[in-house]
Amino acid sequence: MKQSMSSSLDRVALIAGILLFFGVMVEDYRSLLGQAMDHILGWLPQTGLSFPVILFILAAITGLYASLVQKYTMDWDFMRRQQEKMRALQANMKAAQLAGDQAKVQSLQTEQMKMVSEQGKMMQMQFKPMLYIGIISIPLFMWIYFYIHNSGGINMTFPFWGTHGITEMVLGPILYWFYWYFVCSLPVSQIIRKALDIGSMS
Repeated sequence: MKQSMSSSLDRVALIAGILLFFGVMVEDYRSLLGQAMDHILGWLPQTGLSFPVILFILAAITGLYASLVQKYTMDWDFMRRQQEKMRALQANMKAAQLAGDQAKVQSLQTEQMKMVSEQGKMMQMQFKPMLYIGIISIPLFMWIYFYIHNSGGINMTFPFWGTHGITEMVLGPILYWFYWYFVCSLPVSQIIRKALDIGSMS
């Protein structure tokens, strides 16, 4: 009974993640989602916190959530074993090629082909958490877009770069607010992953 309920919740979460993932491509959907999230997060700017601090808080929340999702939805032991097998296979292949042992090379190539299906399982294992993470991160991003669009010009001061509007581009399509969000989320995520021992492949 519990396993059936867990499987049902798993499917619902994945469907929700897929809908959010593809739904953000529709402009009206993005706007509606941003407005809905404003009822939940609209109080944050009213606390007096600056927008860069709010972005840091949201980056920390998504970093924690993403790390927990990856910890409990991915089979890290399987991934470690696969990485070890791949390293051993590559080392043996190199040694066989240097020795000119064609029979050994062909045998290892056959073994390499067998690992393709397992590599596909690894890719599927990595894609699934992305949908779960999207359930939280996509609505947060849509609120950020909504708030920026409705707040007029918001500026941020960066060391060495000076003051810039957060909707200006840093490089290519990358906006200043997204750059700041990324800079905040990266160290927070790394600290959380280290504390929870997530993703260690050694």
